[in-house]
Amino acid sequence: MPRLATSERYSISLPNGHRFPIAKYELIREQLLWQGIAPAEDFYDPGLCSEEDILRVHSPEYWHRVRDLHLSPAEVRRLGLPQSPELVRRSLSSVAGTVQSARGALRDGIGMSLAGGTHHAFRDRGEGFCVLNDIAVAAMHLLHHELAKQILVVDLDVHQGDGTASIFREEPRVFTFSMHAGANYPLRKEQSNRDVALDLGTEDATYLLTDVTQSQGQFIRLGTL
Repeated sequence: MPRLATSERYSISLPNGHRFPIAKYELIREQLLWQGIAPAEDFYDPGLCSEEDILRVHSPEYWHRVRDLHLSPAEVRRLGLPQSPELVRRSLSSVAGTVQSARGALRDGIGMSLAGGTHHAFRDRGEGFCVLNDIAVAAMHLLHHELAKQILVVDLDVHQGDGTASIFREEPRVFTFSMHAGANYPLRKEQSNRDVALDLGTEDATYLLTDVTQSQGQFIRLGTL
């Protein structure tokens, strides 16, 4: 079992009735321990991501507004999370978990984090509960330190990885692949290097047989083998 990045910072207090399931980070850890899948010694706190790593991906103006709690009301609404010092630390810790897991994968063959996947964060803004794009930061960390030459991002979330696609639109060293529900958030899709837009209600068998090699225009359409 690989080491698992997790932290008490991953869970923060949110208003009663908030729709983001923040408790899932701690619940995943508890479930892995309870089932005996991972012993306590396999978990580690990745610390906080450096500002240097953040600024390889996000604009200084955006990052400083996040850091200093100066997001506008419109930015907070778009983000969907109330700004707070705890949110800043949570975001930095989550990104650090992905960075350290990427480095661990190079060292051990696999690395895992119990948070991350914040693919709706763009270079200059956050959206959809995503403050910082941990995927993009980890990819640029590896490229900057010459730990990788080419990176493939495989995003299988139900939502398109629009922030990641936008960030790497003109970065030839990173190939972005997103397989998602076509008629789902975000309403306005970005252009990944390869997009697979699935119909709502797609069943498991169809999903597993989806042909991602046949394109129609710039997008890959659902097909079966």
